[in-house]
Amino acid sequence: MSRVVKVIEVLAQSEKSWEDAAASAIKAASKSVDNIKSIYIVDMSAEVKNDKIVNYRINAKISFVIGKKK
Repeated sequence: MSRVVKVIEVLAQSEKSWEDAAASAIKAASKSVDNIKSIYIVDMSAEVKNDKIVNYRINAKISFVIGKKK
């Protein structure tokens, strides 16, 4: 039986790192989406204030299998 995968695009940010922003995106998405299989970081950026990074931002695509029960 073949699987069907859906992809959603999300934006997330963290004061710590891009990796933490990615983890936050997965954590938030998992509250309403089951069967998450991967995250693909499309773009990374950062907000800078007073010569310091204050927010790490990512634009990511999260893929998950649909039609599959846990």
